[in-house]
Amino acid sequence: MLKKRIIPCLDIKDGRTVKGVSFVNLRDAGDPVELARAYADQAADEIVFLDITATHEKRKTLAALVEKIANAINIPFTVGGGISTREDVSVLISSGADKVSVNTAAVLEPELITRLAESFGSQCIVAAIDAQLIEGEWLVCINGGRTVTQVRALQWAEEVERRGAGEILLTSVNSDGTKEGFSTEITAAINNRVNIPVIASGGAGTMEHFRKVFEETSCSAALAASVFHFGEIMIPDLKRFLLKNNIYVRC
Repeated sequence: MLKKRIIPCLDIKDGRTVKGVSFVNLRDAGDPVELARAYADQAADEIVFLDITATHEKRKTLAALVEKIANAINIPFTVGGGISTREDVSVLISSGADKVSVNTAAVLEPELITRLAESFGSQCIVAAIDAQLIEGEWLVCINGGRTVTQVRALQWAEEVERRGAGEILLTSVNSDGTKEGFSTEITAAINNRVNIPVIASGGAGTMEHFRKVFEETSCSAALAASVFHFGEIMIPDLKRFLLKNNIYVRC
């Protein structure tokens, strides 16, 4: 049985870690290099770095900061934000990223996923899907959650797998930052549609929320930010709690 992964997320704006609610009302959460080093020491399974304003501000992800973080940790490292070309991916991998996360550019040009998977391998390509529930339909959001498209999240998940993405990072915009729990409905639905790993994201507030998403869906990992950044949940404590509840995690 594959063990479940616990993944802290560093949302980056202007070189600092930030966190908001439903992608707005951001507040500072600390130095990303120091946080990344602390999470690696706490036995986090991976770290995700998302430059959340790169696409909106029409610039590239901060490669120098990526390199500093990569040099400070010894666990898998996924980077996203403003990625739209093979060259972008090459720069980030050269800077120390193990995987890249693509969102807006892939929604606007789905062939991008195909090209990147062919060039770098599916294991390197994470399709980030920001999904928002609107009038009973889960729709894909782009531009850091600012723009709602008419792309349906379930169908998009199937397409990114078909095009070669090796993993999906699924964030519920409705739940993001609320600390009211993961959106298990859309997480389970997408898990049932695809055969690649799905990371659940958005809404973690308690250890019980992690237990619930692992028990009620087939997600391979759960990602959180503020509960880790502000010391509300310590990763070793969370892993012990999950093990006690018969959810197998890496120690």
